[in-house]
Amino acid sequence: MKCAPKIVTVVAAVIWRDGKYLGVKRPQGKPMAGLYEFPGGKVEPDESVRAALVRELREELDITPTSIAFFQEKEHSYAHISVHLHFFHVRAFEGELSPREGQEMEWLTPEEGKDRPFLEADQDIVAQLAVTGSEVIQ
Repeated sequence: MKCAPKIVTVVAAVIWRDGKYLGVKRPQGKPMAGLYEFPGGKVEPDESVRAALVRELREELDITPTSIAFFQEKEHSYAHISVHLHFFHVRAFEGELSPREGQEMEWLTPEEGKDRPFLEADQDIVAQLAVTGSEVIQ
């Protein structure tokens, strides 16, 4: 009997600057290396999704978001894991972006994002942003 993969709660940030959002390439050594994603990560036990987002952005990018707006949530299943994702728009942050896990980063126009290989779970978000652009955060 095959067991269903564990469901992990995850946060992800669509970080905006000058009409572009930040795409982060997963570094070598991580599952799905080389694919783009929105920065974020797993929510710890007894941690709110908002607190997890702040913590993850500090750990990954050395920034502290100062303007956070909930965007949407969704579930996605990979062969090895199922995720319950909480997406947020981040319109402002303190600190200088620094890829603390060796990941490559790129500011993308919503149209350019469609041409990057994003994780499966993020692809419909990328497609939605290509239609609505930064208008969704106004």
